[in-house]
Amino acid sequence: MTDKPGVVITGASGRMGQMLIKLVLASDKLRLVGAVEREGHDWVGKDLGVAMGGAANGVPVTDDPIEVFAKAQAVIDFTSPAATVAFAALAAQARAVHVIGTTGLTDDDLAKIAAAARHAVVVRAGNMSLGVNLLVQLTKKVAAALDDDFDIEVIESHHNRKVDAPSGTALMLGEAAAEGRGVDLKTVSDRGRDGITGARKRGDIGFTAIRGGDIVGEHDVMFAADGERVVLRHIATDRAVFARGAIKAALWGQDKRPGEYSMLDVLGL
Repeated sequence: MTDKPGVVITGASGRMGQMLIKLVLASDKLRLVGAVEREGHDWVGKDLGVAMGGAANGVPVTDDPIEVFAKAQAVIDFTSPAATVAFAALAAQARAVHVIGTTGLTDDDLAKIAAAARHAVVVRAGNMSLGVNLLVQLTKKVAAALDDDFDIEVIESHHNRKVDAPSGTALMLGEAAAEGRGVDLKTVSDRGRDGITGARKRGDIGFTAIRGGDIVGEHDVMFAADGERVVLRHIATDRAVFARGAIKAALWGQDKRPGEYSMLDVLGL
C-alpha cells in the first residue's frame, strides 16, 4: 500500500491530458490510478502507456469514470464544460478533490459545480500558473489605483485549436480589473467590435482574442490614457506550467474542507 494520493486524469488523449499523465507518473507525491476518455474514443480499452506510444504501464483507458473515481483521491480535469459538470457530480460522490482547468463554463455550469463543492473540494481556475495568478493580483491593484481616464483592454492570444473566447484567463483578468474598480464585469464588458461601433464607452473593460498557430498562451492587460499606457503581461511558452499548477492544487486540496477554491487559495495569494 502507499499513502500517495491516487489521481485520475480526464481527457487523457488531449495535450493537457498527456502532459498531466507524464508529470503524475514522474511524481514522487502522487500515483496515477486512472485515465478517462469519451465513449467511442480510439484509446478506450487500451493500456495508457501503449496508447501514448510507449511501454505498457498497467493503467487502462476507460470511458466509465465511476469505477476509477472510486479509487481516486483527486481528479484533474481539463475537458469540456458538459463533461466537467458531469465529472463534478461524480467526483463529489467519491469525495475526491476535483481540480478543474476547463474554460467556457456557463453560469448554469458554475451553479452545478458549486452544488458539487458542498460535498467535496473543488479547485477551479481559468489558469493554474503561478505567474498568471500573480498577474491577476497586480491587475486588481492597478485597476484600483487608476481611474476611468484609463481604458482597460485585455488582449489574449492562443493556438488555433482553442474553441472558446475570451479565454478563461482573460475573463479572470477582466474580473480582477472590475473588482479593483468596484464594478460588475457583466455591466462593463466590451467583447465585440465590428463595423461602425461608435466611440468606446468610458469605464468599459474590453477584450481582444487572437487565435493562431501553436501559441500556448499570452495575456496583456493594457491601461491606456491620453499620453501614457501601462501594460501588464504574462507569456506562457510551455503548457507544463498549467499542469504543474494543477498537480499542486490536487495535493493542496487533500486536507481541506469541502468547498470551491481557486489557485489564489492554493498559492496563498
